[in-house]
Amino acid sequence: MDDSSAPIGSPSPGAATDAAPGAAIDAAPGAAIDAAPGAAIDAAPGAAIDAAPGAAIDAARRRGLRFVGLASACVGFALVLQMCLNSNFLVGEIHVSGFQAGALEAVRESCGIWAFEILALLAGIAEPAIATLVLVLFALGLSAYSMAPTYGAVMLMSVVWSQGLHVWMPLPNSMTLSLAEPGRAGARLGQVQAFGAAGSAIGLALALALTLLGVPIRPLYVMAGAAALLAALACFGIPRQVKTPASAALVFNRKYATYYLLCFLEGWRKQIANCFAGLLLVNRYHAPLVEMIVLWAVIQLIGWFFSPRVGRLIDRVGERRILTFYYIVLTLFFIGYATVQSRYVLYAIFVLDSASFAFATALTTYVNKIAPKSDHTRVLSMGVAMNHVAAVSMPFIGGILWSLLGYQWAFLIGIPAAAASIVTVRRLPGHGQTT
Repeated sequence: MDDSSAPIGSPSPGAATDAAPGAAIDAAPGAAIDAAPGAAIDAAPGAAIDAAPGAAIDAARRRGLRFVGLASACVGFALVLQMCLNSNFLVGEIHVSGFQAGALEAVRESCGIWAFEILALLAGIAEPAIATLVLVLFALGLSAYSMAPTYGAVMLMSVVWSQGLHVWMPLPNSMTLSLAEPGRAGARLGQVQAFGAAGSAIGLALALALTLLGVPIRPLYVMAGAAALLAALACFGIPRQVKTPASAALVFNRKYATYYLLCFLEGWRKQIANCFAGLLLVNRYHAPLVEMIVLWAVIQLIGWFFSPRVGRLIDRVGERRILTFYYIVLTLFFIGYATVQSRYVLYAIFVLDSASFAFATALTTYVNKIAPKSDHTRVLSMGVAMNHVAAVSMPFIGGILWSLLGYQWAFLIGIPAAAASIVTVRRLPGHGQTT
């Protein structure tokens, strides 16, 4: 990765993931939603290799950054395949019910909470070594979908790959910050994130081409696993001096209670899109795999184009206006999912809903206004935890409602969350005001 490289897209999953659509691979609440405590935020740019002679420093930096970029591209490739294949696989191959889909998502999201503890236990170990190990888990879990015969097997493999992915999520930013030249951290982060975006684009294009050629869905998971395994191998090229710093403890500070509440509500909203929107299209409206891949490609294109502009708009008008608009629009989306009967109108709602995650970037910029830099890691980490509490509980509740009362209720329960978000957002300071 030479100095002339420039960011060409939005970040690789980090965001998303918990694979949040659109913005899950975009900047959205990248640091706020996907960063584990301490790892990506506390690293001092360049500190890991500054002790080496000048020429060796530059060579080590460039080599390490190239391999971080390659690993991010491969993870982006693998994760976008999981996202676009998931609903068709669960419905067409495993024949899941709404309740089973919700339970599966709840268990998978619980891995995000465990990631905090795992990274805390691994503090001080070389980050490339951690990355290699967890990406092997990611590869094994994804590729095993190709052979999973039952719902129980899918559940087990989901825990394997999800745990690997959640531990990986903060590591690319952390390693990039440690390898970046002083004063160039932002540029280097953008370049690595652009590699992830490029990997996602290649993954979508290849999945679409192979599906059109008649390749079944299960072999595509082998391809995803192979990409994740290549990412693990790429981590061998990253200097071992890059260490995981001690993680910040999770502490609930009442001063930031508004931010924590918004993170919880965002996690609730996120899982309606992640767990049930695609399932609705495939389970009830029989959306074929080719069309789902195309929808995901459109979501990514909108995200890559839209996310930077949303960031500038937040700077111009402030978080309160952006988030108020965001939650009002979400209310309309939830009503649309529950009432619209046209598959193609639902396609449009699905794309716009998934791409709208970019607006949640305002949650991260809000932290920058309410907390001193010394508190950023703790505040963001607690926000991640609150988001994951909702991400575990909502799919389970939504799945029960889907099975007992009908699919509409899995979406209608998002309306109270959106309404509560609007009320909470009105407590935020206006643009230019201080807290």
